[in-house]
Amino acid sequence: MTTSQQILNQLSELADATIAEHSSRFFKSGVGEYGEGDKFWGIRVPALRQIAKQNVATPLDEIVTLLYHDHHETRLLAVFMLVQIYEKNKKSPDIQQQVFDLYLQHSKQFNNWDLVDSSAHKICGPQLFNQQIDKQDRSILYTYAKSDNLWQRRIAMMTTYYFIKRDDYQDAFALAKILLNDQHDLIHKIVGWMLREVGNRNLTAEREFLNQHYQDMPRTMLRYAIEKFEKPLRQQYLKGLI
Repeated sequence: MTTSQQILNQLSELADATIAEHSSRFFKSGVGEYGEGDKFWGIRVPALRQIAKQNVATPLDEIVTLLYHDHHETRLLAVFMLVQIYEKNKKSPDIQQQVFDLYLQHSKQFNNWDLVDSSAHKICGPQLFNQQIDKQDRSILYTYAKSDNLWQRRIAMMTTYYFIKRDDYQDAFALAKILLNDQHDLIHKIVGWMLREVGNRNLTAEREFLNQHYQDMPRTMLRYAIEKFEKPLRQQYLKGLI
């Protein structure tokens, strides 16, 4: 059994000050930025994934300890470990439910876009999609979409990626509508991205939604949503001519 302290020792040995400085800028950890105060070891993602694979037997409570660590990569490692446990236990629904419950309980610790984008659609997505048979509704996503917490709002939208890939667009559209007037650029981007993913599978469905709402969208959201449209059509949306 691996402890959180043993893993922290591994991480400290891999620390790189040059990478850490770059990461600090990339993840906007300056005063007034969305990642304000975040600290970095300076460890690349492939190394973190390898550490996760090496520590598959780490208990959930030790992973939670890592999730509350002040270094970004430590929390990201915890995310990778939770996803790994969830995906390796497809025949153990009790364990998957435990990981899902833990995710919701500690959702505010998934406090940067990479932590959310590496996990929400891989844990919350399948859990909510697969348990529809058991009448477990998706109301938590609507609670999160209306949250004051930026990361919970992003979790809500990112979770729909799993649904979208299974041709289930209803929640993506409903949540996008709730988030249409969100003030944060990171929400504009995730909503536009998910709308684009709908269009990748069903362009008619995406365009029907856009035709109703595109004139009220923040510019970034719209640009992300129409990124793969043919240029003449893209220009029509951007100029408000649809």
